[in-house]
Amino acid sequence: MTEHMLELDLDGVSDKAALMDRCARHLELPDRFGSNWDALADSLTGLPDGPESGPVLVVVRNWRQYAKSRPEEWEIAQEVFSAAVDRAPALSVVLALGGSS
Repeated sequence: MTEHMLELDLDGVSDKAALMDRCARHLELPDRFGSNWDALADSLTGLPDGPESGPVLVVVRNWRQYAKSRPEEWEIAQEVFSAAVDRAPALSVVLALGGSS
């Protein structure tokens, strides 16, 4: 089984609405995605879709500026990522380090 990698690039994301839009586009979320924290959590746990799909790795890039400008939202986003990983063993979410932004 090969791992499916998705990249979530947060470059230019400045608020929750932009984060949700970026998640929907970059993480291939379903059209019915509700653009809120609960919907994100549910959608993330659905990314490893079936046993034959294999593990899913989400790499979050360019997150530092969003984390700095919206620390409360970023904390919630990290909690959502963490809870999704706990509920879906085939899912991994990692933060890419590097860059000065």
